[in-house]
Amino acid sequence: MADASAFVHGGPDALAAARHDFSTNSNACGPCPPVLAAVREADATRYPDPAYTALRERLAGFHGTTPQRIVLAGSASEFIHRITAVATALGTQAVALPAHSYGDYAEAAQARGMLLLRPSDPRHAKAGLHWACEPSSPLGQLDPALLAWRAAQVEAETHDAVIRVIDSAYMPLRLEDAQLPQILPANAWQLWTPNKAMGLTGVRAAYALAPAGTNPETLALLQAHAPSWPVGSHGVAMLDAWAGTAAQHWLAESLLTLRTWKAAQVDACAALGWRVLAGSLANYFVAQISGREVAGLLTALRADGIQLRNCASFGLPGHVRLGVLAPDAQQALVRAMRSLRRSIPAQPTL
Repeated sequence: MADASAFVHGGPDALAAARHDFSTNSNACGPCPPVLAAVREADATRYPDPAYTALRERLAGFHGTTPQRIVLAGSASEFIHRITAVATALGTQAVALPAHSYGDYAEAAQARGMLLLRPSDPRHAKAGLHWACEPSSPLGQLDPALLAWRAAQVEAETHDAVIRVIDSAYMPLRLEDAQLPQILPANAWQLWTPNKAMGLTGVRAAYALAPAGTNPETLALLQAHAPSWPVGSHGVAMLDAWAGTAAQHWLAESLLTLRTWKAAQVDACAALGWRVLAGSLANYFVAQISGREVAGLLTALRADGIQLRNCASFGLPGHVRLGVLAPDAQQALVRAMRSLRRSIPAQPTL
């Protein structure tokens, strides 16, 4: 049975949306105007083309590749489960996970009886399915798996039976080392979910870019495991607009703003006495909270309209992840923390 922590996510909960939601990594400058306009104009009265012919051509052109390498998905989570099912069908019995990672990688593997291997396990490199996230989640750092995959990128291994997947959800939101996507390992799948970069996480749609030379059997199995019309009309509109010049220009401009906001937010957290973990390249970071039980603190903040992401499910108890938000949200967090400190004595850390 999957660990309950695998089902923990940020974003709205039973209390609906928080007024200041730091718990997701959506682009706080969003929504992207041209993409939002495209979604609003989508024709929801008709099915999309089941083969997504025009969309796959559009995305292939955006990535400088062929439509045959584009695999549409209902969401990143849907693709995670689908490619895990395909890996199982191909005989994979173990999955290699990052030290800290999104719970769906493990949940999808556990649901199929696969062995979970973290980097500390000596069998980690021998797994048939490998996951990386770039930048990593929750830390926002360079995923060390990419260096190993690039080292393995020799002719004999480019087309091997190992399935390597880079979760590229946050790659468009890198605030440093923006050239990294151009030197990613060629022997890995890239899973793209532009809704975060476009500030439209409520629109569920994703796609994967298969490595050149991917075994046709693998592509056929992915298609066989897909539902009909995995992406609806609104998702099609978002993905099509994401690949356009207007959206990419807006994204580039938004990164400038996010850099300024991030610097201020890091300073604000440090002033609260939180230890901000260094090395985040993205629009989010992790902070360690001392002197207080995290779950109780997050509950109190949630009641005040502020939501943070507990990192216990990532394997980092005592830490929170904060997506970068605008200055007014940062100020609200500082005010709420100061108010809590006046009303509730800090508890000693065990």
